[in-house]
Amino acid sequence: MIHKKTYIFLINLFLVLSCVRNSNFSVPETNCSENLVANTTFKEVKNLYIDGVQQIHQDLIIEGYVISSDKAGNFFGSLHIQEKATGKTEGIQIEIDTRNSHLFYPLGSKVYIKIKGLYLGKSKGVYKLGGVFSAFGNLVVGRLPSLKVPEHIIKACSNSLNIVPHIVTLDLLDDGMINTLVKILDVEIVEEDLGLPFALLKEETKRNLQDCLEHNLTLLNSGFSDFQAEVLPSGSGSITGVLVKNNNDFQLRIRGLEDIDFKQERCPKIIEEFTSTAIFISELADPNNNAGARFVELYNAATVSLSLNGWKLNRYTNANTEVSSSIDLSGFSIGAEQTLIISPNASEFELIFGFVPDISVGINSPADSNGDDTLELVDPFGTVIDVFGIIGEDGSRTNHEFEDGRAIRERGILKANPTYTFSEWIIYNDTGNSGTTKLPQNAPANFTPGKRY
Repeated sequence: MIHKKTYIFLINLFLVLSCVRNSNFSVPETNCSENLVANTTFKEVKNLYIDGVQQIHQDLIIEGYVISSDKAGNFFGSLHIQEKATGKTEGIQIEIDTRNSHLFYPLGSKVYIKIKGLYLGKSKGVYKLGGVFSAFGNLVVGRLPSLKVPEHIIKACSNSLNIVPHIVTLDLLDDGMINTLVKILDVEIVEEDLGLPFALLKEETKRNLQDCLEHNLTLLNSGFSDFQAEVLPSGSGSITGVLVKNNNDFQLRIRGLEDIDFKQERCPKIIEEFTSTAIFISELADPNNNAGARFVELYNAATVSLSLNGWKLNRYTNANTEVSSSIDLSGFSIGAEQTLIISPNASEFELIFGFVPDISVGINSPADSNGDDTLELVDPFGTVIDVFGIIGEDGSRTNHEFEDGRAIRERGILKANPTYTFSEWIIYNDTGNSGTTKLPQNAPANFTPGKRY
Protein backbone atom coordinates (compact mmCIF):
# COMPACT_ATOMS: atom_id res chain seq x y z
CA MET A 1 0.00 0.00 0.00
CA ILE A 2 1.38 3.42 -0.98
CA HIS A 3 1.81 5.83 1.92
CA LYS A 4 -0.33 8.99 1.60
CA LYS A 5 2.71 11.33 1.61
CA THR A 6 4.41 9.20 -1.04
CA TYR A 7 1.27 9.34 -3.17
CA ILE A 8 1.10 13.14 -2.95
CA PHE A 9 4.81 13.39 -3.84
CA LEU A 10 4.32 11.22 -6.93
CA ILE A 11 1.39 13.34 -8.09
CA ASN A 12 3.40 16.54 -7.68
CA LEU A 13 6.36 14.99 -9.50
CA PHE A 14 4.09 14.01 -12.38
CA LEU A 15 2.66 17.54 -12.60
CA VAL A 16 6.15 19.05 -12.72
CA LEU A 17 7.39 16.66 -15.38
CA SER A 18 4.25 17.14 -17.47
CA CYS A 19 5.19 20.81 -17.89
CA VAL A 20 8.55 19.90 -19.39
CA ARG A 21 8.67 18.66 -22.97
CA ASN A 22 11.94 16.83 -22.60
CA SER A 23 12.84 14.70 -19.62
CA ASN A 24 16.46 15.75 -20.10
CA PHE A 25 15.47 19.38 -19.59
CA SER A 26 17.93 21.14 -17.31
CA VAL A 27 16.66 24.21 -15.48
CA PRO A 28 19.39 26.77 -14.75
CA GLU A 29 19.46 27.99 -11.21
CA THR A 30 17.17 30.97 -10.85
CA ASN A 31 19.12 34.14 -10.25
CA CYS A 32 18.29 37.79 -10.50
CA SER A 33 20.13 40.94 -9.60
CA GLU A 34 19.64 44.65 -9.23
CA ASN A 35 23.21 45.22 -8.07
CA LEU A 36 24.84 44.97 -11.48
CA VAL A 37 25.53 48.16 -13.38
CA ALA A 38 26.18 48.46 -17.11
CA ASN A 39 29.59 49.96 -17.87
CA THR A 40 29.45 49.95 -21.67
CA THR A 41 26.98 50.10 -24.54
CA PHE A 42 25.93 47.71 -27.27
CA LYS A 43 27.62 49.96 -29.82
CA GLU A 44 30.92 49.94 -27.93
CA VAL A 45 30.85 46.15 -27.70
CA LYS A 46 30.26 45.84 -31.45
CA ASN A 47 33.14 48.23 -32.04
CA LEU A 48 35.46 45.70 -30.38
CA TYR A 49 35.01 43.52 -33.44
CA ILE A 50 37.91 43.84 -35.85
CA ASP A 51 38.13 40.80 -38.08
CA GLY A 52 37.28 37.24 -37.16
CA VAL A 53 36.00 35.76 -33.91
CA GLN A 54 37.65 37.06 -30.74
CA GLN A 55 37.21 36.48 -27.03
CA ILE A 56 36.39 39.45 -24.83
CA HIS A 57 38.75 39.80 -21.85
CA GLN A 58 37.55 43.10 -20.42
CA ASP A 59 35.14 43.22 -17.45
CA LEU A 60 32.28 44.65 -19.46
CA ILE A 61 28.57 44.61 -18.66
CA ILE A 62 25.71 45.68 -20.88
CA GLU A 63 22.03 45.77 -20.07
CA GLY A 64 19.02 45.38 -22.31
CA TYR A 65 15.63 43.80 -22.83
CA VAL A 66 14.70 40.38 -24.19
CA ILE A 67 12.72 40.63 -27.45
CA SER A 68 12.74 37.01 -28.66
CA SER A 69 10.96 33.94 -27.32
CA ASP A 70 11.22 30.24 -28.04
CA LYS A 71 7.80 29.57 -26.47
CA ALA A 72 6.18 28.91 -29.86
CA GLY A 73 9.27 27.19 -31.23
CA ASN A 74 10.15 29.74 -33.89
CA PHE A 75 13.40 30.68 -32.16
CA PHE A 76 15.95 28.08 -31.15
CA GLY A 77 19.41 28.39 -29.67
CA SER A 78 19.52 32.18 -29.63
CA LEU A 79 18.42 35.08 -27.48
CA HIS A 80 17.85 38.50 -29.04
CA ILE A 81 18.28 41.53 -26.79
CA GLN A 82 17.91 45.22 -27.50
CA GLU A 83 19.34 48.11 -25.50
CA LYS A 84 16.19 50.15 -24.92
CA ALA A 85 12.60 49.08 -24.36
CA THR A 86 11.11 51.52 -26.86
CA GLY A 87 11.90 53.08 -30.22
CA LYS A 88 14.86 52.58 -32.50
CA THR A 89 17.82 51.14 -30.61
CA GLU A 90 20.81 48.81 -30.83
CA GLY A 91 20.36 45.05 -30.69
CA ILE A 92 22.53 41.97 -30.37
CA GLN A 93 22.17 38.19 -30.68
CA ILE A 94 23.49 35.74 -28.08
CA GLU A 95 23.86 32.07 -28.99
CA ILE A 96 22.81 29.83 -26.07
CA ASP A 97 22.31 26.09 -25.58
CA THR A 98 19.29 26.46 -23.31
CA ARG A 99 15.95 24.96 -24.15
CA ASN A 100 12.74 26.76 -23.14
CA SER A 101 14.74 29.89 -22.47
CA HIS A 102 11.49 31.87 -22.33
CA LEU A 103 10.90 30.40 -18.85
CA PHE A 104 14.06 32.03 -17.54
CA TYR A 105 14.29 35.09 -19.79
CA PRO A 106 10.68 36.07 -20.56
CA LEU A 107 9.78 38.60 -23.21
CA GLY A 108 10.43 42.10 -21.96
CA SER A 109 12.62 41.07 -19.05
CA LYS A 110 15.60 43.26 -18.29
CA VAL A 111 18.89 41.38 -18.34
CA TYR A 112 22.53 42.11 -17.61
CA ILE A 113 25.12 40.49 -19.82
CA LYS A 114 28.60 39.92 -18.51
CA ILE A 115 30.70 40.09 -21.66
CA LYS A 116 34.00 38.88 -20.23
CA GLY A 117 34.79 35.37 -21.50
CA LEU A 118 32.24 35.47 -24.31
CA TYR A 119 33.22 35.38 -27.98
CA LEU A 120 32.27 38.15 -30.38
CA GLY A 121 31.82 37.55 -34.09
CA LYS A 122 30.02 38.84 -37.13
CA SER A 123 28.25 36.44 -39.45
CA LYS A 124 26.46 37.48 -42.65
CA GLY A 125 26.15 41.06 -41.39
CA VAL A 126 24.93 40.16 -37.88
CA TYR A 127 26.89 40.65 -34.63
CA LYS A 128 26.78 37.64 -32.30
CA LEU A 129 27.98 36.79 -28.80
CA GLY A 130 28.31 33.28 -27.44
CA GLY A 131 30.63 30.32 -27.06
CA VAL A 132 33.02 29.12 -29.72
CA PHE A 133 33.77 26.12 -31.91
CA SER A 134 36.12 25.41 -34.77
CA ALA A 135 34.92 24.80 -38.33
CA PHE A 136 37.48 23.98 -41.01
CA GLY A 137 40.20 25.57 -38.92
CA ASN A 138 38.27 28.79 -38.30
CA LEU A 139 36.71 29.91 -35.05
CA VAL A 140 32.94 30.40 -35.17
CA VAL A 141 30.63 31.87 -32.56
CA GLY A 142 28.44 29.05 -31.28
CA ARG A 143 26.04 28.32 -28.46
CA LEU A 144 27.12 29.07 -24.95
CA PRO A 145 26.80 25.84 -22.86
CA SER A 146 23.63 25.83 -20.75
CA LEU A 147 25.54 25.73 -17.44
CA LYS A 148 27.46 28.85 -18.48
CA VAL A 149 24.40 30.82 -19.54
CA PRO A 150 23.34 32.02 -16.05
CA GLU A 151 26.92 33.14 -15.38
CA HIS A 152 26.77 35.59 -18.28
CA ILE A 153 23.07 36.45 -18.66
CA ILE A 154 21.54 37.60 -15.39
CA LYS A 155 17.91 38.59 -15.17
CA ALA A 156 17.06 41.76 -13.30
CA CYS A 157 14.64 41.30 -10.42
CA SER A 158 12.27 43.94 -11.79
CA ASN A 159 9.08 43.07 -13.64
CA SER A 160 9.14 42.56 -17.40
CA LEU A 161 8.27 45.53 -19.58
CA ASN A 162 6.04 45.77 -22.61
CA ILE A 163 8.55 46.28 -25.42
CA VAL A 164 7.33 48.86 -27.92
CA PRO A 165 8.63 47.95 -31.39
CA HIS A 166 10.14 50.48 -33.74
CA ILE A 167 7.50 51.20 -36.38
CA VAL A 168 8.79 51.17 -39.95
CA THR A 169 7.88 50.41 -43.55
CA LEU A 170 9.70 47.96 -45.82
CA ASP A 171 11.45 50.64 -47.84
CA LEU A 172 13.00 52.21 -44.71
CA LEU A 173 14.64 49.13 -43.14
CA ASP A 174 18.32 49.63 -42.36
CA ASP A 175 21.23 47.83 -40.67
CA GLY A 176 20.72 49.79 -37.46
CA MET A 177 17.53 47.79 -36.84
CA ILE A 178 19.15 44.33 -36.98
CA ASN A 179 18.40 42.23 -33.87
CA THR A 180 15.75 44.67 -32.68
CA LEU A 181 11.98 44.42 -32.50
CA VAL A 182 10.24 46.13 -35.42
CA LYS A 183 6.64 46.56 -36.43
CA ILE A 184 6.34 46.73 -40.20
CA LEU A 185 3.25 48.44 -41.56
CA ASP A 186 1.19 47.82 -44.69
CA VAL A 187 2.45 44.41 -45.75
CA GLU A 188 0.95 41.15 -46.98
CA ILE A 189 2.00 37.64 -47.96
CA VAL A 190 2.86 37.51 -51.67
CA GLU A 191 0.16 35.96 -53.82
CA GLU A 192 2.35 32.98 -54.78
CA ASP A 193 2.58 31.90 -51.11
CA LEU A 194 -1.11 32.20 -50.26
CA GLY A 195 -2.67 28.89 -49.20
CA LEU A 196 0.66 27.48 -48.03
CA PRO A 197 1.52 26.63 -44.41
CA PHE A 198 3.94 28.82 -42.50
CA ALA A 199 6.63 26.17 -42.83
CA LEU A 200 7.32 22.69 -44.11
CA LEU A 201 7.41 20.12 -41.33
CA LYS A 202 10.80 20.08 -39.58
CA GLU A 203 12.31 22.47 -42.15
CA GLU A 204 13.15 26.14 -41.78
CA THR A 205 11.06 27.72 -44.50
CA LYS A 206 11.18 31.09 -46.18
CA ARG A 207 7.92 32.82 -47.04
CA ASN A 208 7.68 36.25 -48.62
CA LEU A 209 6.16 39.53 -47.54
CA GLN A 210 5.60 42.57 -49.73
CA ASP A 211 4.05 46.01 -49.49
CA CYS A 212 1.78 47.68 -52.01
CA LEU A 213 4.79 48.98 -53.95
CA GLU A 214 6.23 45.44 -54.10
CA HIS A 215 9.15 45.99 -51.74
CA ASN A 216 9.94 42.51 -50.42
CA LEU A 217 11.04 40.90 -47.14
CA THR A 218 11.67 37.26 -46.23
CA LEU A 219 9.63 35.79 -43.37
CA LEU A 220 11.58 33.01 -41.61
CA ASN A 221 9.51 30.20 -40.08
CA SER A 222 10.67 27.10 -38.23
CA GLY A 223 9.32 23.71 -39.24
CA PHE A 224 9.27 22.84 -35.53
CA SER A 225 7.14 25.82 -34.48
CA ASP A 226 3.69 25.42 -32.95
CA PHE A 227 2.17 27.23 -35.94
CA GLN A 228 4.13 25.37 -38.64
CA ALA A 229 1.00 23.83 -40.21
CA GLU A 230 -1.16 26.96 -39.99
CA VAL A 231 -2.09 28.51 -43.33
CA LEU A 232 -0.54 31.89 -44.09
CA PRO A 233 -3.02 34.79 -43.64
CA SER A 234 -4.54 36.28 -46.76
CA GLY A 235 -5.17 39.85 -45.65
CA SER A 236 -2.78 42.73 -45.11
CA GLY A 237 -1.73 44.90 -42.19
CA SER A 238 1.18 44.99 -39.76
CA ILE A 239 3.63 42.35 -38.59
CA THR A 240 5.96 42.46 -35.60
CA GLY A 241 9.15 40.48 -35.24
CA VAL A 242 12.89 40.43 -34.74
CA LEU A 243 14.72 41.79 -37.77
CA VAL A 244 17.73 39.73 -38.82
CA LYS A 245 19.89 39.69 -41.89
CA ASN A 246 21.52 37.20 -44.24
CA ASN A 247 24.25 39.04 -46.15
CA ASN A 248 22.34 41.69 -48.11
CA ASP A 249 18.84 40.37 -47.39
CA PHE A 250 16.76 41.50 -44.42
CA GLN A 251 14.63 38.77 -42.83
CA LEU A 252 11.96 38.77 -40.13
CA ARG A 253 11.26 36.14 -37.47
CA ILE A 254 8.02 36.36 -35.45
CA ARG A 255 7.61 35.12 -31.88
CA GLY A 256 4.12 33.72 -32.52
CA LEU A 257 0.94 34.25 -34.52
CA GLU A 258 -0.06 37.11 -32.22
CA ASP A 259 2.68 39.14 -33.94
CA ILE A 260 0.59 39.24 -37.12
CA ASP A 261 -2.34 41.63 -37.56
CA PHE A 262 -3.62 41.18 -41.11
CA LYS A 263 -7.21 42.40 -40.85
CA GLN A 264 -7.16 44.80 -43.79
CA GLU A 265 -7.94 44.15 -47.44
CA ARG A 266 -5.03 43.14 -49.65
CA CYS A 267 -3.22 45.72 -51.74
CA PRO A 268 -4.83 46.47 -55.09
CA LYS A 269 -3.13 44.64 -57.91
CA ILE A 270 -0.51 46.69 -59.69
CA ILE A 271 -1.43 47.08 -63.33
CA GLU A 272 1.67 45.90 -65.15
CA GLU A 273 0.43 46.67 -68.64
CA PHE A 274 -1.05 49.99 -69.66
CA THR A 275 -1.02 52.48 -72.46
CA SER A 276 0.25 56.05 -72.37
CA THR A 277 0.92 58.80 -74.87
CA ALA A 278 3.54 60.22 -72.48
CA ILE A 279 6.12 57.77 -73.85
CA PHE A 280 7.56 58.56 -77.27
CA ILE A 281 10.66 58.49 -79.46
CA SER A 282 12.81 61.53 -78.66
CA GLU A 283 16.09 60.96 -80.56
CA LEU A 284 17.43 58.69 -83.33
CA ALA A 285 21.12 58.48 -84.09
CA ASP A 286 23.16 57.29 -87.10
CA PRO A 287 26.52 59.04 -86.50
CA ASN A 288 28.43 59.92 -89.64
CA ASN A 289 31.75 58.91 -88.11
CA ASN A 290 30.77 55.72 -86.23
CA ALA A 291 27.92 53.36 -87.06
CA GLY A 292 28.66 51.49 -83.81
CA ALA A 293 27.44 54.49 -81.84
CA ARG A 294 23.87 54.33 -83.18
CA PHE A 295 21.04 54.49 -80.64
CA VAL A 296 17.35 55.14 -80.07
CA GLU A 297 16.20 57.33 -77.20
CA LEU A 298 12.71 57.08 -75.68
CA TYR A 299 11.33 59.73 -73.34
CA ASN A 300 8.70 59.68 -70.59
CA ALA A 301 7.00 63.07 -70.30
CA ALA A 302 4.90 61.94 -67.31
CA THR A 303 5.64 63.01 -63.74
CA VAL A 304 5.65 59.37 -62.57
CA SER A 305 7.77 56.39 -63.56
CA LEU A 306 6.11 54.20 -66.21
CA SER A 307 6.57 50.50 -66.86
CA LEU A 308 7.26 49.25 -70.37
CA ASN A 309 5.92 45.73 -69.78
CA GLY A 310 4.39 44.51 -73.02
CA TRP A 311 5.68 47.43 -75.08
CA LYS A 312 7.60 46.91 -78.36
CA LEU A 313 9.74 48.98 -80.67
CA ASN A 314 9.40 47.84 -84.30
CA ARG A 315 11.52 48.59 -87.33
CA TYR A 316 10.36 48.58 -90.96
CA THR A 317 13.53 48.44 -93.04
CA ASN A 318 13.53 50.67 -96.12
CA ALA A 319 10.14 50.33 -97.90
CA ASN A 320 9.03 47.13 -96.14
CA THR A 321 5.42 46.89 -95.03
CA GLU A 322 6.12 44.00 -92.64
CA VAL A 323 8.04 44.34 -89.38
CA SER A 324 11.73 43.63 -90.04
CA SER A 325 12.87 43.48 -86.42
CA SER A 326 11.42 44.18 -82.98
CA ILE A 327 12.58 44.89 -79.42
CA ASP A 328 10.51 43.64 -76.46
CA LEU A 329 10.71 46.37 -73.81
CA SER A 330 9.17 44.25 -71.02
CA GLY A 331 11.01 44.40 -67.74
CA PHE A 332 12.13 47.98 -68.25
CA SER A 333 10.67 51.25 -67.06
CA ILE A 334 11.33 54.94 -67.65
CA GLY A 335 11.57 57.32 -64.72
CA ALA A 336 9.49 60.47 -64.51
CA GLU A 337 10.65 62.94 -67.19
CA GLN A 338 13.59 60.65 -67.92
CA THR A 339 14.98 58.90 -71.00
CA LEU A 340 15.74 55.29 -71.91
CA ILE A 341 18.64 54.58 -74.27
CA ILE A 342 18.71 51.52 -76.54
CA SER A 343 22.00 50.61 -78.22
CA PRO A 344 22.94 47.87 -80.71
CA ASN A 345 26.58 48.01 -79.57
CA ALA A 346 26.80 48.66 -75.82
CA SER A 347 30.59 48.55 -75.57
CA GLU A 348 31.07 51.04 -78.43
CA PHE A 349 28.32 53.26 -77.05
CA GLU A 350 29.98 53.36 -73.64
CA LEU A 351 33.37 54.06 -75.19
CA ILE A 352 32.00 56.99 -77.20
CA PHE A 353 29.46 58.53 -74.83
CA GLY A 354 30.98 57.53 -71.47
CA PHE A 355 28.06 55.65 -69.91
CA VAL A 356 26.27 52.32 -70.30
CA PRO A 357 23.02 52.33 -72.31
CA ASP A 358 19.84 51.20 -70.57
CA ILE A 359 19.18 48.42 -73.07
CA SER A 360 21.70 46.55 -75.18
CA VAL A 361 20.38 44.86 -78.33
CA GLY A 362 21.94 43.37 -81.45
CA ILE A 363 22.78 44.59 -84.93
CA ASN A 364 19.92 44.95 -87.43
CA SER A 365 17.61 45.73 -84.54
CA PRO A 366 15.38 48.83 -84.43
CA ALA A 367 18.25 50.65 -82.68
CA ASP A 368 20.61 49.89 -85.58
CA SER A 369 18.87 51.84 -88.34
CA ASN A 370 21.05 53.42 -91.04
CA GLY A 371 18.68 56.37 -91.30
CA ASP A 372 16.15 55.41 -93.99
CA ASP A 373 13.86 53.11 -91.94
CA THR A 374 10.57 53.57 -90.13
CA LEU A 375 10.31 53.04 -86.37
CA GLU A 376 7.10 52.31 -84.50
CA LEU A 377 6.39 52.26 -80.74
CA VAL A 378 3.56 49.87 -79.82
CA ASP A 379 1.79 49.52 -76.44
CA PRO A 380 0.91 46.18 -74.75
CA PHE A 381 -2.51 46.13 -76.45
CA GLY A 382 -1.15 46.35 -79.98
CA THR A 383 -1.92 50.04 -80.44
CA VAL A 384 0.65 52.13 -82.28
CA ILE A 385 1.54 54.97 -79.92
CA ASP A 386 4.33 56.76 -81.77
CA VAL A 387 5.93 56.63 -85.23
CA PHE A 388 8.95 58.03 -86.99
CA GLY A 389 8.71 57.71 -90.79
CA ILE A 390 6.12 56.27 -93.16
CA ILE A 391 5.60 52.51 -93.42
CA GLY A 392 6.13 51.34 -97.00
CA GLU A 393 8.26 54.34 -97.98
CA ASP A 394 12.06 54.17 -98.11
CA GLY A 395 13.31 57.15 -96.14
CA SER A 396 16.13 58.01 -98.57
CA ARG A 397 15.78 61.61 -99.89
CA THR A 398 12.55 62.16 -97.91
CA ASN A 399 11.67 64.25 -94.89
CA HIS A 400 12.25 61.21 -92.63
CA GLU A 401 15.83 60.45 -93.59
CA PHE A 402 18.49 60.73 -90.84
CA GLU A 403 21.31 58.84 -92.57
CA ASP A 404 24.73 59.93 -91.21
CA GLY A 405 22.81 62.24 -88.95
CA ARG A 406 20.21 62.64 -86.29
CA ALA A 407 16.48 63.05 -85.75
CA ILE A 408 15.45 64.97 -82.62
CA ARG A 409 11.93 65.55 -81.32
CA GLU A 410 11.13 69.25 -80.95
CA ARG A 411 11.43 70.45 -77.35
CA GLY A 412 7.78 71.44 -77.11
CA ILE A 413 6.46 67.98 -78.05
CA LEU A 414 5.25 66.22 -74.90
CA LYS A 415 2.92 63.66 -76.40
CA ALA A 416 3.30 60.70 -78.73
CA ASN A 417 1.87 60.80 -82.26
CA PRO A 418 0.84 57.65 -84.19
CA THR A 419 1.06 59.62 -87.45
CA TYR A 420 4.46 60.84 -88.61
CA THR A 421 4.45 64.65 -88.54
CA PHE A 422 7.57 66.31 -89.94
CA SER A 423 7.02 69.55 -88.03
CA GLU A 424 7.60 67.71 -84.74
CA TRP A 425 11.20 66.84 -85.71
CA ILE A 426 14.57 68.46 -86.35
CA ILE A 427 16.40 66.24 -88.82
CA TYR A 428 20.05 66.27 -89.95
CA ASN A 429 21.41 64.06 -92.74
CA ASP A 430 23.84 63.99 -95.65
CA THR A 431 21.38 65.10 -98.38
CA GLY A 432 19.24 67.93 -97.03
CA ASN A 433 16.25 66.83 -99.08
CA SER A 434 12.58 67.66 -98.39
CA GLY A 435 13.27 70.36 -95.83
CA THR A 436 15.78 68.45 -93.74
CA THR A 437 19.18 69.92 -92.81
CA LYS A 438 22.20 68.78 -94.78
CA LEU A 439 24.71 68.58 -91.97
CA PRO A 440 26.15 65.15 -91.11
CA GLN A 441 26.48 64.62 -87.36
CA ASN A 442 29.52 63.17 -85.60
CA ALA A 443 29.63 61.36 -82.27
CA PRO A 444 29.89 62.25 -79.54
CA ALA A 445 29.89 66.02 -80.11
CA ASN A 446 26.61 66.32 -82.04
CA PHE A 447 24.47 63.95 -79.95
CA THR A 448 22.83 64.15 -76.51
CA PRO A 449 21.76 60.64 -75.45
CA GLY A 450 20.11 60.65 -72.04
CA LYS A 451 19.22 64.36 -72.19
CA ARG A 452 15.96 65.57 -73.65
CA TYR A 453 16.70 68.23 -76.30
